[in-house]
Amino acid sequence: MAELPAPTSPTVDAIYAAYEAAADHGYREHLGASLIGTECERAIWYSFRWATRARHSGRLLRLFETGNLAEARFVADLRRVGVTVLEVDPATGRQWKLRDASGHFGGSMDAVALGLLEAPKTWHVCEFKTHSAKSFAKLKAEGVAVSKPLHWAQMQAYMQLAGLDRAFYLAVCKDTDELYQERIHHDAEAGLRILAKAQRIVDAPRPPTRISADPAWWQCRFCDHHAICHGEATPERHCRSCLHATPVTDGAWHCARHGVPISRREQEAGCAAHLFIPDFVPAEQIDAGEDWVSYRLPDGSEWRDGIPTNPISQTQEMFHAA
Repeated sequence: MAELPAPTSPTVDAIYAAYEAAADHGYREHLGASLIGTECERAIWYSFRWATRARHSGRLLRLFETGNLAEARFVADLRRVGVTVLEVDPATGRQWKLRDASGHFGGSMDAVALGLLEAPKTWHVCEFKTHSAKSFAKLKAEGVAVSKPLHWAQMQAYMQLAGLDRAFYLAVCKDTDELYQERIHHDAEAGLRILAKAQRIVDAPRPPTRISADPAWWQCRFCDHHAICHGEATPERHCRSCLHATPVTDGAWHCARHGVPISRREQEAGCAAHLFIPDFVPAEQIDAGEDWVSYRLPDGSEWRDGIPTNPISQTQEMFHAA
């Protein structure tokens, strides 16, 4: 008997495709507080330097949207019991935006709240999360700090940057709609360590040490940057993968090659004078000049990174093209 063809779901496939088509596949401009709890500093540095472009399936993009949509319900739930919730900054009318002194590290708080039954006179940073049944069970059994260390570090960073002493973590199990709450106390020492870690990563001209040299190590296997970190791929050519670009004050970037500041749009575009940060090239550096670097590839051949030997005109203009 011939094998029956697998059933198709053209409408569902079209929905997923629509999510993918509408997705912003760009990069996050700043180093996000949601990542700072990651144990491997090299992975965080890769994210800050745009080593790997995020490309998610339509199903996963829809899942992300489900989490975002839940935030409005969390806010409504808190207001229903008399809590004052500010999901936007009254001064700007936009989501709360926090940055450190460098302007390169921070994030956007879900909300701040006053009037929680446990401490009605204390303002709290609010963090809203959705969980699978397995994740939710672990959260209930172990608490945020143990079961979700990235969420804990994110709230510590927000409290440190906002000058608040408490955070309120409100989570829902997507399978049962059960809620979980936990008040998090500000750990001043941890907050300072987190800010110092972020500054160390922002200032690093080259990637920190790997968490493991073994590509099969479990944290490496599930890392978005596995292919680049373990020498199987190189990033796209853009300013953040170029050795001429440096993060400077107020969240800005500067190009040493052209002596100019570079905007977000210009960073993504890059220019003809791009030179990879040598650690991004899975080869041995053997020589270098003003606008080139030579490498010996694993197969013994040589590869030269850099601009052509003929003069480049209008390179400066490329940075500021409309």
